[in-house]
Amino acid sequence: MTGTRPSQSITRETQAYPVVQRASIRFFRRITRYWINVFRDVGQRTYFLRDIGRGFGDPATYVPETIRQMKNIGVDSVPLTVIVAAFIGGVIALQTRYQLFAGVELSIIGLASRLMIVLELGPLLTGLVLTGRVGGRMAAEIGTMRVTEQIDALETLAYDPVAFLIVPRLLAAILMLPTLVVLADGIGLCSAYVVSVHFTDVSPSDFITGLRLGFGTFQVVYSLLKATMFGAAIALVCSYEGYISEAGAEGVGRSTARAVVITSVTILVLDALTAGVLAPFLQT
Repeated sequence: MTGTRPSQSITRETQAYPVVQRASIRFFRRITRYWINVFRDVGQRTYFLRDIGRGFGDPATYVPETIRQMKNIGVDSVPLTVIVAAFIGGVIALQTRYQLFAGVELSIIGLASRLMIVLELGPLLTGLVLTGRVGGRMAAEIGTMRVTEQIDALETLAYDPVAFLIVPRLLAAILMLPTLVVLADGIGLCSAYVVSVHFTDVSPSDFITGLRLGFGTFQVVYSLLKATMFGAAIALVCSYEGYISEAGAEGVGRSTARAVVITSVTILVLDALTAGVLAPFLQT
């Protein structure tokens, strides 16, 4: 006659082991949990990308919403973009002029302003600033819809929530970020010109000569390429973090903060990788 025994857990508690073994067991279990979480996050983000690809097959759902998101992301961000670009261009020109030593051609100010604004600071600062404004808004909006069960209501009404919420924001960010970067580059160079000519001893001809020196069309393509990648990063990361928000106001706040931080780091990494890969083409 066999008696029944209660089922025993496969994993024993750490306190069940001898004292001398607990530290190593706790360490390896933490490492295991960390890598399990990493692979789980990778899998969830992969499924999220798959759902986005499937959502592109429903244009009747995302096209009207895309137009509205283009206004929210692009048009409403114009004042902030202009302010940031104007101050950055003026500061670059001013600092460059007063860091020069005697004998250096003043046309270098126009060259340095163009290189720093078009190749680096224009797209980078625009992306970082809009991460806080646009990305935080995306995460908060979608996170609120998640915790208030509005996303579940969309599924009940036979709407694809990814096609209705994520795809429009992704398309709008990819389309509008390059437009905002073009505006930022232009405003930054105009600001640098005004500050150089009116607040230093640089003549208009010197600045314009440096502005044209060594210019290539690929420099503009490089700036727009970075802007497109930054827009995609903002939309993908912030939408995903909002989409998986936990219940409650605290969960939405945590998702929004995490989205802004992760997106900012992602933009910096993409900026470094792009520079490492495409810098030789800029030189040629």
